[in-house]
Order: sequence, then structure tokens, then C-alpha cells
Amino acid sequence: MAPERNGTIPAGIRVPDAPITLSTASVYPEKAPSAFEIAALLGYDGVEIMVATDPVSQDLNVLRRLSDYHEVPILSIHAPCLLLTQRVWGREPWGKLKRSKEVAEELGAKVVVVHPPFRWQREYAREFVEGLARMQDETDVVFAVENMFPVRARGTEVGMYSPNWNPVELDYPNVTLDLSHTAVSGSDPLAMAAELGDRLQHVHLADGVGIPNRDEHLVPGRGGQPCGAMLEKLADDGYGGHIVLEVNTRRAADRAERIEDLAEALAFARLHLAAAGRTWEVTPGGEVSRRGSG
Repeated sequence: MAPERNGTIPAGIRVPDAPITLSTASVYPEKAPSAFEIAALLGYDGVEIMVATDPVSQDLNVLRRLSDYHEVPILSIHAPCLLLTQRVWGREPWGKLKRSKEVAEELGAKVVVVHPPFRWQREYAREFVEGLARMQDETDVVFAVENMFPVRARGTEVGMYSPNWNPVELDYPNVTLDLSHTAVSGSDPLAMAAELGDRLQHVHLADGVGIPNRDEHLVPGRGGQPCGAMLEKLADDGYGGHIVLEVNTRRAADRAERIEDLAEALAFARLHLAAAGRTWEVTPGGEVSRRGSG
């Protein structure tokens, strides 16, 4: 038996199968090739490609070569759903999703992250739930709809997404939970995760202090979100989806500081995944029982 300390003994570390991956967005203003290099250097389990204006992020053949060279798998594709990527892979939203699915299939990625439609994409929004379900029936790639956040102007919420910014309330079979977005919306990510249950297939791990309209994507532990508690809950629940570090390092003074931030983010994720369920209580009679991880 392991030695006691303050009436408790550590149990064996039990880390879930969930891979911890790096979003290419996390190295901005550097480009996608840097994400592969840094992911390999630090020991990330893979990368998520944020399809953006960077030509490399759009090029299947270059992405495949980068993955092979650095021996870092591409595990997910973030479809070009941002305002800044409205012209990437065409302007037709269903065409973007179809292209994202095809690239994911070619590269062996398991997930395509997609945002809810903007309210001005009226036809797309009307068909989104049913159309996404039809596309899901055609592939093993998982379409995971991401929670966004309300945009506020002079204290009034502006309806930017249709039918809603919160996929928890809608009939999507698979969801991405972003903890920077929960900071902006003032949502409780632990409650959202509990309500989603098995529908939670993908997590964007980042932090935020909750400033309206400011999507901060801080390194986990530097804001007010329960990032550690979320990771421990996922571990205790046997979560097997992806955990993607999608953090903002654009304020890093140089590349060395950017790498330090991304190393800290990875260490935070691994530590809290391993911490779940490790605390056990020893009774005066010598019996051992598990104590809640908190």
C-alpha cells in the first residue's frame, strides 16, 4: 500500500483516452506549419486545422505532408465559419461544410467543428438542423456544433446567430463546448456539459474573465472559467472525445514566449486530467474508500 499522507493515499493515475490537440489558431500570427512544429516539439497528441485565410490551412496536400513530416496527426477540422473566412472555400455555407467533410475524410480527421448560422444566412439557418443531420448520415466524420455567445450593444443582446448561439438547447446530436465562449456568454460550462451528456464530443479548452463581446481565449488557469474542474469531470466521466487547446498567443513577445504559453496550456490539461479521481480516504480502521475529486 502506498504511504499515507494526511489520512489519504494516492490511487493509480488513470488518464482518459481523450487526445489533447493544438489548434492552428493558437499560433497566430504564425501560420499552420508552425502549429505542427510546436505540437511535435511539446508532445501534443495532434492538431486541429482552423481553416482560415492562411493558404496552407486550405491545402489538403500540404497539410498531409506537414502531418507526415512532423508525425503529428490531424484529428479535427474547424470549418471556415468566421466572419473573416466568409470567402474561404466559396461563399455557399453548405459547400464549406461539404468541403470540410471531404478534407477530414482524406486526412483521417474524426471531427468537423461548425458554428451555428449567422442570422442573415436565412435559408441556411432554416435548413441547418435537418441538413446537418442528412450530412451526418453520409459520413463517419462527426459534425460538432460549437456554442457561441450573444453579442451585446448598449446592454441589449443582438441576435447574431440563428436559431440560437447555444447548441445545448437545440437538437444537435454532437456539440463542441468552448470555455472561452462560455466566459463571454456568462454560461456555466459544467452545467452545460452535464446537460449535454454523450452529445459532448469535442472541447475547446481556453479561459476568459467574462468581458462582454470579448472572446479572450486565455491560457487555461489565467481567467475565471472552471477549466481544471471541467477536465476532471471529463476524466471521471470517461470522456473519449478531443480536448483542443484553442488559445490566443498573439500578444506573446516572441516565439519563445508563445511556445512557453502553449507548453503551460498542455501541462495544465494533462495535470487536471490525471488528477481526477485520485484522492482516496483512509478510515481509522484502515479501510480505503474514494473521496470526491471536488
